Amino acid sequence: MEMRWEEAGWEQLAPGVGRRRLPGWDATVGLVCGARGALLYDTGSSLREGAGIRLQAQSLLGRRVTHLALSHPHFDHVLGAGVFAGVEVFAAAGMDTLLVSQRESIATDAVRQGVDPHTAAEAAELLAAPHHLVSSERTLDLGGGRSVLFANLGPAHSGHDLVALVPGLEGGPEVVFCGDLVEESGEPQAGPDAVAGRWPEALDRLLSLGGEDAVYVPGHGAAVDAAFVRAQRDALARRFKASWLPLGHVS
Repeated sequence: MEMRWEEAGWEQLAPGVGRRRLPGWDATVGLVCGARGALLYDTGSSLREGAGIRLQAQSLLGRRVTHLALSHPHFDHVLGAGVFAGVEVFAAAGMDTLLVSQRESIATDAVRQGVDPHTAAEAAELLAAPHHLVSSERTLDLGGGRSVLFANLGPAHSGHDLVALVPGLEGGPEVVFCGDLVEESGEPQAGPDAVAGRWPEALDRLLSLGGEDAVYVPGHGAAVDAAFVRAQRDALARRFKASWLPLGHVS
C-alpha cells in the first residue's frame, strides 16, 4: 500500500521515512517504516495529541506503531507517550528514573507553557519507564533492510538527548532525527537541565553520525542540512563560550 504522507499532513523525507510538525510548539514527530515494525520518534504534548498521531501513523502504514523513541524529557515531546500501550520504548540512559520521579515537574512546565492543568497532570501520570535505555549507541532492526541507529548525545540541550539515524534506502538520503539539539524555527532553547558546555560537542558528534549529505530533522522547524547544523553549533559555542569545555577536559 502506497503511503500518502502529504495528504495526511506529514512530510516524506525519504522512502518509508516521514515527519509531522505539530501545532502549538511546532514540535516534530518522526515515523520510520520497516517490513516488520514501525518506529515513532516523540509523541507530542498531550494524550489527545499522542492519540491523533498514533491513529495517523496507523492509517499511513496500515498497521500499528511497534517502537517508540523519546528524544528528551521535555513535555512537548513526551506527554503523548501514555497512549502507546504495548509499544517498545527507547530513551537515553537515566530516563527510566527521570520520567517517573519528575512527573510533577514535567506537568508543571507544561502548564507554565499554556497546557491545561488537568490535561498535563493526566498525561504525566501515565509516563512510564522506557523498556530500552541507550547509554552510547544501539541499533534497532525494523526489517526489510531498514534499521535505526540510536545515539545518546547528552547531556547537552537536556540531560538525556537521544538522536535517531535512519540510513538511506532505495536511493534516499540518510535522515537524522535530532530532537532539540537542533532547532530551526527559533533560537535553540537552554532550560535549567541544559549543559551548555557540552552542546557544541554534541553537535560535532551529530554531524559525524549523519555526514554532509544527510537530512537533519530539528525538534522544532523545517528540515535542514549539515551546513545549518554546523552554523548552529558555532553560534552555540560563541553563546556559551564562558562555560564551554570539551568533554574530558580537566580544569
